[in-house]
Amino acid sequence: MNKFLALGVAALAAVALAGCSISGGDLIRPGQPTATLIIINGSYGYLDAIVISDCDNFTYGFNRLSDGDSIAPGDARSFTLSAGCWDVGGGEFGGGEAYERMTLSAGSVTRFTITD
Repeated sequence: MNKFLALGVAALAAVALAGCSISGGDLIRPGQPTATLIIINGSYGYLDAIVISDCDNFTYGFNRLSDGDSIAPGDARSFTLSAGCWDVGGGEFGGGEAYERMTLSAGSVTRFTITD
């Protein structure tokens, strides 16, 4: 059991040293220009999870919606991100999901529609 704990601690330390984040990282990096990402719910269900992470990160990270929050069908949610490469995904509990890698230019507005 201690061997597995040690391996887990070592893996987390490696992630931290590599500059990666389990959470997906900060959406806005200090001193960098920003862009707007609009996630549109084009599905028939409520989107319960939106994940956004820097393309260099090893994971999509945690849900960017607050606990109990969701995006209703036909509604949208805006996120301000630093310009650059992002892995973006979203979905509904027990339903469809979509993921895409995108590059956001400084000052741009990008729309990403998640459908069933």
